[in-house]
Amino acid sequence: MGGELNNWTEGLKLDHVAIATLDLDEGSKPYQAMGLHPIEADEEVESQGVKVRVFEVGGVLIELLSPTRADSPIQVFLDKKGPGLHHMAFRVPDLEAKIAELKTQEARFIGEAPRPGRAGSRVIFLHPKWGQGTLIELVEHE
Repeated sequence: MGGELNNWTEGLKLDHVAIATLDLDEGSKPYQAMGLHPIEADEEVESQGVKVRVFEVGGVLIELLSPTRADSPIQVFLDKKGPGLHHMAFRVPDLEAKIAELKTQEARFIGEAPRPGRAGSRVIFLHPKWGQGTLIELVEHE
């Protein structure tokens, strides 16, 4: 089992934790109070209908997500649950290979193929029912 686990996690690392908020400035206040500052300009990810503000702590990103349209998955989340933890994301070196590997483990995905993400990345989400109630994102950076 140890060898299998090491093989699966090879190249895998925590990329970011995403927080849903109605307003990026309001959502930023706790992080700025702790001395964090955005590490880049806010970015709009049209495919997800969100505006993203990024902080970094300990080599891991904190992404604040604010909806840009009513049909955004983040707006739907906020309507159901309010502001808070939305998902956690793992960086993978080869997204297609990881998707194929997870399908052998009966993983359930949201969508059939990777989509554009922040900063030129490609992403796919694992269904929260498969993730024991947690939405998990896989991210491949250029």
